[in-house]
Order: sequence, then structure tokens, then C-alpha cells
Amino acid sequence: MYFLGFDLGSSSVKACLIHADSGAVAASAFFPEREMTIDSPKPGFAEQQPENWWKNACLASQAVVKKAGIKPDEVAAIGISYQMHGLVVVDEQLNVLRPSIIWCDSRAVEVGNKAMEELGEEYVLPHLLNSPGNFTASKLGWVKQNEPDVYAKVSKFMLPGDYLAMRMTREVVTTPSGLSEGIFWDFVNKRPADFLFNHFGFDQHILPTVLPTFSDQGRITADAAEALGLKQGIPVTYRAGDQPNNAFSLNVLEPGEVAATAGTSGVVYGVSDQIKFDPKSRVNTFLHVNPITQADRFGVLLCVNGTGSLNGWLRNSLFQGRISYPEMNQLAAEAPIGSDGLFCLPFGNGAERMLENQDPGSTFKGLQFSRHNLNHYTRASQEGIVFALYYGMEIMETVGVSLKNIRAGEANMFLSPVFRETFANVSGATVELYNTDGAQGAARAAGFGLGYYKNRADAFTGLTALQTVEPDSEAIAATQDAYEQWKQALEASL
Repeated sequence: MYFLGFDLGSSSVKACLIHADSGAVAASAFFPEREMTIDSPKPGFAEQQPENWWKNACLASQAVVKKAGIKPDEVAAIGISYQMHGLVVVDEQLNVLRPSIIWCDSRAVEVGNKAMEELGEEYVLPHLLNSPGNFTASKLGWVKQNEPDVYAKVSKFMLPGDYLAMRMTREVVTTPSGLSEGIFWDFVNKRPADFLFNHFGFDQHILPTVLPTFSDQGRITADAAEALGLKQGIPVTYRAGDQPNNAFSLNVLEPGEVAATAGTSGVVYGVSDQIKFDPKSRVNTFLHVNPITQADRFGVLLCVNGTGSLNGWLRNSLFQGRISYPEMNQLAAEAPIGSDGLFCLPFGNGAERMLENQDPGSTFKGLQFSRHNLNHYTRASQEGIVFALYYGMEIMETVGVSLKNIRAGEANMFLSPVFRETFANVSGATVELYNTDGAQGAARAAGFGLGYYKNRADAFTGLTALQTVEPDSEAIAATQDAYEQWKQALEASL
């Protein structure tokens, strides 16, 4: 028996098959091999075609079944992880009405800010735990205000993972966790936020059916099974946004446990059992995913939009694609801590919630032609990403999240020794790197949703810590001094 997990990112769709009992990865694959296109028809806009997600999910599914050498009927359940905060709208025939407005799109900032002002912070924050800001609800509000002809045809709205599951099952379903990340969830009344629907003038019928995160959420249709290379009738038993799912994949389920990731965006995600929020919504609180307890668990999320995207820009533009990421990591290691006074502000991928939805762009500060070379640029970029994350981690601590031990997958930016060592030295936290990723996490979660796994020990068999990075006493002072200089440069620019 195998479980199949999908991770729908903004760069690619990854699929992973794990063996139900051993937890071993049977095969994994991702498509496309080059990053999916993000369209920007206007400054601050970011859109993708949902049909491309589906095509790449089909290719990835076919590939893992073939690579694993299994029969399609050996797949017992499917789990889905997906890029958070996106919006997909469909008509009555479930046809997509416009490109998806994805997570890093900034167009709805003013829509969300106006809703916050009109509804009042004293009411909104206890109920939503966040400003409507630039989240999915505000993006739907933007469509209603700016594309009334499109909105008039909307039968249902969905998050990206809801859309992928709909293509598999033809069922339009979402979860409380998903609605909370879209800022559609009322934490006081523990139901969809009627008052926000009323404020925006959304019809209640456009809300998908709400089911538990871990549950039978529909069965694969014959057409979808043929496209995916699977058997008709396999249940979809889990879906979650990529950051709650990343935490799940690292066995981060209970208060005091913290996960981090640094792919296209960078995220630190801490679990709490208390309803707390940042009054300025610089870090955000959502419903976490936890199949073990009936008690509420909350995920406090810090996001920096431009992490791997900055590293990719550096490689493709500055280095013109002529060197690999491992070679860039080596160049970064050849520059000293603090990059000889060259600092990078890595905010070039849309409005940053951590900066109260400002969009300052990315800049390098302190460049000296006689001192700095490409080694410094590469290290300054990696340090700038870590420093931006730590700037947000300081905010997370004010809402009660402890950051002494952090788990991450050994992937993306965490493959860089400079990145992970800077992370440990500036934060004082121990960083544990594991052999997992979002697609693996979704596959394990599918086992919980099926009822096959009953506890953490069974579900996380095979999850192994590959490396532990402790703060280096000889490097802490220099790293923290570089951070303070970086922080001054950031605050002077805002």
C-alpha cells in the first residue's frame, strides 16, 4: 500500500509516493523541469493559469507511478499541499473564469485595508486574528469591484489546492484551515465569517463545502484517473496550505514546535495552543493541522516573499545562469560574515506583510567598488534573507512563539552552509534538517485522513534528522552585529 502526496507550488508541482508501513519514499518527481511562469500583467500583479497546475500534476503522478514500478491500484489515498492565499474562481460548469491571483500578488492591499478600517480593528482582529490585508478574501473583493462581469459568473471560489482536488474529484471542497488562511474563518464562532461575506457582498452559495482537513474529501473520477495514471475511486483524504503542511511534514504539531522553509518564499511557522495575534498583522495566525488532538492548534506564520526567488534572480541575472547553486554557495562561503559591509534588503517580490504591506523593493546597500565582488553579493543575499526572517522572528516572539529549536527540510536555501549557519548564529536557535519535503508530508497526511495512521510514531516512521546546526560561539557576535547594521539599513529605508 502506498500514499501519494502532491505539493502544488508556484514553481512546480511535485508528487511523492511513500510506502504506508515503512514510510520510505518509493519515488518522487516534479514538473515542469523549468519553473512555471508567473504572469505580471501590471506592476504588483502575479497570476498563474490553474490548467497548468493540473497538467503538471498529471505528469508528476504518471512519473512517480512509473518510477516506483507499482500498480495504480496500490495507491490507497491522496494528500494535497498547495501554495497559500491564492484565488481561483469557477462558473457553474466548474470552468475557470480568470487566471488565479496567487500569493505574491499585491493588488488587493487597499481592498483589505479599507475593509479593516470600515469593520474596525477592535472587531476584526479577535474574530479573524488578522487584517483582511492582501489575503484571498480581499482578492475576491478586488475581483468583485474591478471585474464585475467575471464576478457575476462566479459559482464557487477556491484556494489552489481546492482547485487541484476538484479536478480530481469534481467535488468543490475546502477546510477550516484553508478558510483561515484566506481570512474567511471566524475564530470566535468557529465557522465561516458571515460578517466578512456580508461586508464584501459575497453570496453565501459561492462558499465551497467545508470538510475536516483529514477526511474523505471525494473520489478520483474515471477521467481524472486516466489523466493521472491512477485507478478510479482513490480518495483524496487531506489538503492543507504549504506552510501548515510543511510543519506537518516535519512532525511539528504541538505548542513550542517550530518549522522553517526557504523555497521561493521564506517562512517560519510556530505552533501554539493560544489564540494570539499581532495587532499590526505583520505575522499571521491560522488554524494549524493536527490529526491527533481535537483541541485547537494555531500556526503563527512569518513570511518573507523573496528568498529562493532572490537567489534565482542572482543566478539567472547576475551570473547569467553560468554557475550552479552549489557553486554560488561556495562563493558565499568565501566572503566574510557581514559581507564586508554590503547589505541586501530582499524585498523584491511584492508587498510584505511583515513590513505592514509595504513594497520597498530589493536593494543592495554599502557597495564599494574597491572592496566588493560577486562573492560579497552572493553572501549578502543569503545573509539578507536570513536577517529578514529573523526580523520577523522577533515579532513572533511578542505573540508567545518560542524559537529555540527549529526544524527544516534539507532543501532549497537550507542546502547552503552559509544560510543555515547564519540562521543559527543570528537567532541562537538549534536548526535540525530532515529528509522530507511538502509532497512527502502530504502523502503521510493522506494516511491519517484514511484512518490508517493512528499516532505520530506510525505516521513519521522513516523521518530522520540528517544534520543539526548549533550556534557557533565564535561567530555569534559578528553575525548579530551584521544583523543590527542590516536592521538599521532596513528601517532607514521604510
